[in-house]
Amino acid sequence: MSTVFSPGRIGPLTLRNRVIKSATYENRARRGLVTDALIDFHREYAAGGVGMTTVAYCAVAPAGRTDHHQIVWRDEALPGLRRLTAAVHDEGAAVSAQIGHSGPVGISRGLRGGRALVPSRRGSVATWAAKAATPAELARVVAQHGAAVRLAIGAGFDAVEIHLGHNYLASAFLSPRLNRRRDAYGGALENRARFARDVMRAVRDAAGNRIAILAKLNLDDGVPGGFGLDESVAVARWLEADGTLDALEMTAGSSLLNPMYLFTGDAPVREFAATMPAPARPAVRRFGHRFLREYPYRDAYLLPDARRVRAAVSLPMILLGGVTNRATMDTAMAEGFQFVAMGRALLREPDLITRIRDDPATRSRCDHTNRCMPTIFTRSHCVLAPD
Repeated sequence: MSTVFSPGRIGPLTLRNRVIKSATYENRARRGLVTDALIDFHREYAAGGVGMTTVAYCAVAPAGRTDHHQIVWRDEALPGLRRLTAAVHDEGAAVSAQIGHSGPVGISRGLRGGRALVPSRRGSVATWAAKAATPAELARVVAQHGAAVRLAIGAGFDAVEIHLGHNYLASAFLSPRLNRRRDAYGGALENRARFARDVMRAVRDAAGNRIAILAKLNLDDGVPGGFGLDESVAVARWLEADGTLDALEMTAGSSLLNPMYLFTGDAPVREFAATMPAPARPAVRRFGHRFLREYPYRDAYLLPDARRVRAAVSLPMILLGGVTNRATMDTAMAEGFQFVAMGRALLREPDLITRIRDDPATRSRCDHTNRCMPTIFTRSHCVLAPD
C-alpha cells in the first residue's frame, strides 16, 4: 500500500506526495486577472508541502462566473497565470486549474455576459429568471471547455479539474430536479449525463496526454429529487469507459440549494447575513437556517458514499471531506483511494502537510464552524488565523 507521502501519478503527471489542496474560491483575482495576492495564496500551500494546489475557479465564459472578479479563460489572463504556475513550481508542487461553467449557480450574482444558462427553468425558484440552454448553446459551452484546456496548457498548468458538481451547469443537467427537459439532454440518466460526457470528451481531445485531467463529481446533491448515489456510480462508470479521465474526486451538495451538505459542521448564518445588503440582513438571520442547514461534522464524512464509487471504477480516486490528520489519510489509502484533498484545514494552516509529515500526531486546528465560508464574498481566509 502506498503512503500519503509517497509520489503519486495522475495520467502524465507525478506528484511529490498524495495531498491535493482542493478548489476553494479565493476571490483574489481582480477584473478577471491574476494578482500578486492570488499568486502568494497558492505559493503558500506549495511551500507548505502539498503535492498539488488547485486554482479556483476559472470560468470558460463570462456568463459562467459566480463572481465578477473571477478569471475567465482568455489570452489577456495568460501572463498572470504563467506567473502563478511558475511560482508554484518553484516551491516544488504541481498546480491544477478548476474549469467549468456556473450555470444556475451564477444567477444571483448580477453578472454581465448574458443570462445564466440552465437545463430548464422549472425545478427551483432561482432558475425562473434564467435561460434554458439550446443545443447550440450547449455545443458552444462544450467547445469553450476545450479552448480553456488549451489555454491552461499554454499557461503552464499541470492538470485541470473539470467541475461536474454542486449544481453548476454540468451538475444541474445531471439533476432530475433541475433538468426537466424532454429532448436528448433530459429524462433518463443517460440523456442527463450527455452534456457532462460531451464536456469531458472535448477536454480529452484538447488535452491529449499533455496534462492530467481530473473531474469533481457529486455523490449526492443533498436535495429531494436531486442527483443521488446510485446515479453517481453509473456516471462514474461511464466517464471511466469514455477514457476521458485520469482521476476522479467525489464531492456533494448544491451551491444553489444546499451548500452545507458538502461542508458539514456549523452553519454560519449570522456571518452570511453580515455579507448581505443591510435591508436583507434581518431576514437572512431569521430564515437562513432553511438554506444553510446543519450536518454534524466527522472525519472522512464523504467516505461511506465514496466507497461505493471506489468499488465501481478502477481509475485513481481522490478522497475529499473531513481529511484533517494522518490517521484519516492512512484510512483513505487503505480503502483504495490514491489521493486526498484538503480545503478548510489548509486555509487555517497552509503548512499543515509539512508538519504532519514531520510529526504524524499533528492535529488540525480547524474547528469546523465554517466561518471561513462567507469570506468568499471578500477574500477567502480563516477568520481564526492571522491574515
